[in-house]
Amino acid sequence: YYDHKTIALMGGGTTLVGDPSGKDEGRKILQLQDIENNIVKIKKIFEKFINLKDKAIIINNYEWLSDINYINFLRDIGSKVTINKMLTFESVKNRLDREQPLTFLEFNYMLLQAYDYFYLNKEYNCELQLGGSDQWGNIVNGVELIKRHSSKQVFGLTTPLITLASGSKMGKTEKGAIWLDKKLLSSYDYWQFWRNTDDRDVLRFIKMFTDLRLEKIEEIKNKNINQLKIILA
Repeated sequence: YYDHKTIALMGGGTTLVGDPSGKDEGRKILQLQDIENNIVKIKKIFEKFINLKDKAIIINNYEWLSDINYINFLRDIGSKVTINKMLTFESVKNRLDREQPLTFLEFNYMLLQAYDYFYLNKEYNCELQLGGSDQWGNIVNGVELIKRHSSKQVFGLTTPLITLASGSKMGKTEKGAIWLDKKLLSSYDYWQFWRNTDDRDVLRFIKMFTDLRLEKIEEIKNKNINQLKIILA
């Protein structure tokens, strides 16, 4: 029996840099105050899903990234990560293949996220990092950095991104994204988002986002598509 403790990592530091994953252009660079305001709101949402009192903690990587000495960082961390390997990751390779600009600022994101895992392992004994599949390269960099620097074995686990039938991902920075904040999206608009789901996505989303058992879904799957959308909503 292991008494695991969840670490919810907030990217207050890396958000100042921007993640190139899945993007054709650089993400908007936010000001520090905007990032801090966003973190406060995200914490309120996290509290609904994880036990922050006993079994989890929230940490902002700005706490350690803001104090990095760049020369020391390059000597200690940069020397352990190869450019050759970073160029093979999809987040970078796709941008270069499409001849889309990739700034040195964004390129550093992978190095900083690898360092995040190294820091969490050293300070909190974190041995498993979880993320979306678009973060696979960043997590692998962290695993290899820890192995080279500390000779420790750690692990990474990613889950597939949720994509729409159109091929685009359902993400917070995508056009038409839904919010779990009534100030940003009314209950009516939230309901309408699901009510207007693409026909091809309805059954898949019912399985993902409702608490209906699979047997029940099997019973109703041949209903009129509009009825299924209402059930989903």
